[in-house]
Amino acid sequence: MFGMSHESYLLLDAVVTIIGLIVLITKFKVHPFIALIIAAGFLGLTSGMPVDKIIKAFQDGFGGVLGFVGIILALGTMLGKMMAESGGADQIAQTLIRAFGKEKVQWAMMFAAFLVGIPLFFEIGFVLLIPLVFIVARRTGVSLIKIGIPLLAGLSAVHGLVPPHPGPLLAIGVFGADIGKTILYGLIVALPTAIIAGPIFGTFIAKYIPGNPSQELVDQLAREPENKNLPSFSITLVTVLLPVFLMLLKTFADIAFAEGNVVRNWMDMIGHPITALLLALLLSLYTFGHRQGIHSKQILKLLDASLAPTAAIILIIGAGGGFKQMLVTSGVGDVIGHMAVNAQINPILLAWLVAAVIRIATGSATVATITGAGIVVPVVGMIPGVNRELLVLATGAGSLILSHVNDAGFWLVKQYFNMTVAETFKTWTAMETILSIVALIFIMLLSLVV
Repeated sequence: MFGMSHESYLLLDAVVTIIGLIVLITKFKVHPFIALIIAAGFLGLTSGMPVDKIIKAFQDGFGGVLGFVGIILALGTMLGKMMAESGGADQIAQTLIRAFGKEKVQWAMMFAAFLVGIPLFFEIGFVLLIPLVFIVARRTGVSLIKIGIPLLAGLSAVHGLVPPHPGPLLAIGVFGADIGKTILYGLIVALPTAIIAGPIFGTFIAKYIPGNPSQELVDQLAREPENKNLPSFSITLVTVLLPVFLMLLKTFADIAFAEGNVVRNWMDMIGHPITALLLALLLSLYTFGHRQGIHSKQILKLLDASLAPTAAIILIIGAGGGFKQMLVTSGVGDVIGHMAVNAQINPILLAWLVAAVIRIATGSATVATITGAGIVVPVVGMIPGVNRELLVLATGAGSLILSHVNDAGFWLVKQYFNMTVAETFKTWTAMETILSIVALIFIMLLSLVV
């Protein structure tokens, strides 16, 4: 079409669609939910997809994201509401501030997110810890961005680089890497990477974009608790980290027991993110509710009220998933991935590059990791002596780069931090890109000694 090959046309079509989406939201002030639907439909029609498959692709992407993320957001928001209402979030905030001091509280947020995020999906860690961002910002007067970026960096670094997150775990299977070595190398790379992209970059960018939190979310997640008798730090940690513990048990069971084993089957169910978060929420009804003197009727009202502010967020994330699926179904991701494979470059750099371009095209870190590994593994077979654990990490690092309007995480951060699209690019997108590039540098350095 227009004298171009089909592959070139698809690339141009995707670029035009993404630019158009940004213009709709920023210049014409179209609601992101509507703009994402329009952009997805435009891409489907102009890319040559059969008309009957366009709506189905969008529905599949929308439902695929919300089938997991929607439930996680709802359960996590309820747990966050209980933690905030009982004063549990306030207790953690006060303890962190006392331990690190006001001047270094951003480091506390990064380390907390890094540790809590190891066994958690990004979305779960985000909704569990976001009340702390609001409440610490309120108590210390420190910029929301200066506190929030380190938290996001800690969560995102382990999400892309450290098993048992789904992307790295599946890439281990594709490349035939050793899980123990991958976890070790992943932690070695992820921690300094999170430090650079988190507290260091966050302190810098906060001078230009301090952040202006949504008053509605502040009132819900960070207002002063009426009950001055706060739950203890230990009780609060046990409640909030219960999902972490259950998911670690699941990981242990997957290693210790054969597939089909009864114990493993039960732990797989109990340690599933949705089940683990539900059990933590049920525990919070006692530790943050009845134990703190909050009656059942009041708890019901709190849980009901907690969902209202997240309705728009959930719909926007779902629409982002629909747009992502349209990019995948139209073939844009495959075109970019195979173009990268044809380049004659270092296998570790190739794995990073393929995952990076698929991430930019599709918006999904997990899809980029899995697809990138699948595309690169035949090439790796032709080059003996390549460290397969580092290939897993390089693929995961590439999957973090340049989160933008086709990524559900972009909209999650934008809405919760009450930023414009431009501000989200300057903070979240820049942080993700720093994570990706710095991680690649550390991986290349590690390849010299392992």
